[in-house]
Amino acid sequence: MTLHDRDTVRAQLGDCVFADRDLTRPVPKYRFPPEGTLPRDAFQIVSDELMLDGNARQNLATFCQTWEEPEALALMAMSVNKNMIDRDEYPQTAEIERRCVHMMADLWNAPEAANTVGASAIGSSEACMLAGMAAKWRWRAKRRAAGKPADNPNMVCGPVQVVWHKFARYWDVEIREVPMSPGAYMMDPASMLERVDENTIMVVPTLGVTYTGAYEPVEAMSQALDTLQADKGLDLDIHVDGASGGFLAPFCAPAVAFDFRLPRVKSISSSGHKFGLAPLGVGWVIWRDSSELPEDLVFHVNYLGGDMPVFQINFSRPAGQIISSYYNFLRLGRDGYRRVHMASYEIGQYLAAEIAKMGPFELLCDSNPNTGIPTVTWRVREGENPGYTLFDLADRLRTRGWQVPAYTLTGTASDIAVQRILVRLGVSQDMASLLLDDFRDAIAHFGKHPVTVSMTKEESGGFSHL
Repeated sequence: MTLHDRDTVRAQLGDCVFADRDLTRPVPKYRFPPEGTLPRDAFQIVSDELMLDGNARQNLATFCQTWEEPEALALMAMSVNKNMIDRDEYPQTAEIERRCVHMMADLWNAPEAANTVGASAIGSSEACMLAGMAAKWRWRAKRRAAGKPADNPNMVCGPVQVVWHKFARYWDVEIREVPMSPGAYMMDPASMLERVDENTIMVVPTLGVTYTGAYEPVEAMSQALDTLQADKGLDLDIHVDGASGGFLAPFCAPAVAFDFRLPRVKSISSSGHKFGLAPLGVGWVIWRDSSELPEDLVFHVNYLGGDMPVFQINFSRPAGQIISSYYNFLRLGRDGYRRVHMASYEIGQYLAAEIAKMGPFELLCDSNPNTGIPTVTWRVREGENPGYTLFDLADRLRTRGWQVPAYTLTGTASDIAVQRILVRLGVSQDMASLLLDDFRDAIAHFGKHPVTVSMTKEESGGFSHL
């Protein structure tokens, strides 16, 4: 969550946001009002402020779902006062959650999907934390059983989203992140093998690297670890961060083996509110089988009625996103998910082809379902200077409401700026054409009004979701 410092608003504590019709009852911004407000006035206050937000449908930076069917929203409303954790009071909601776990275990080819174990979470970040804890506990138990020290755990990953840095810091695990370099933007078997050792609790490939959208080669890394075990006896687990790709590859690229078809994959996490198509606030983690989730991580509580095994960081949480997930599973099925996501890939390919024509752009991800998520990522070709930067372009597009983030890569590629469009349900062919029109107009604007001082990364705005 974002932290808010009281000192930053101290001088504004007396400012008001609204006055009713007779202009005699101002409502303070940062203090509790001494009296209540009529429902219609309170609604007007909040709705007026929300008008200043961007249009979520034009946010092409976010991986999260910004459009839902009316039926899904109706189910959300029916569930708004249901506490997901209270399985005794809401047993059918708990049963629906259980069905979702098994359906995803089936989707990800668990050996015994009907008897697997998994959990819902607030999002894929919490799901990653849960999987990481389980991996650390398994590694520690194995080390202690062998009479070896268990005080120096590490994890090996490619360029990851901030959740894994959080996990490493919060749970005292060394993170060995493969840095980017020019032309090499993700972890591969060779760079992974350079970093693993007996203290590695897990290798974490990402199915959809946040910076580019590309899939890291899970199967090739699994095979490399098989060879390592045969040569040196080192048996290492894989957790797949399938935040985006976990709900894409099974439908659009089923030959991409990233899941429980690979015995070394012990757990998979994914975000239900990204390409799972649910409203914001749901993630999932599934373990290969129940033995991969250490029992001493599971809490049993009875103060809500009945015995409830619990393995989540959050406790009380809303049920609506779980219900909406189940609705989507029933509503779409495998064929429906394939059609929805393939439409996104096709629109992404259309955008990639057109953007490549507009400037000296090199595509890093071109919305190919076999190699990544429906994303278009590009940079200015090395040695080229179009007279503007991608930060200038991102800033110009924001004047038309589009959020198309520009950001820099990491490692020795940190001087390379890239820009990214993420296509998801709700980004239509017509929207893509409108975006391309504004893209052309932005480039034409720079031709008529040359940039003398380019925007910096900080000035250009836009949240890149890294």
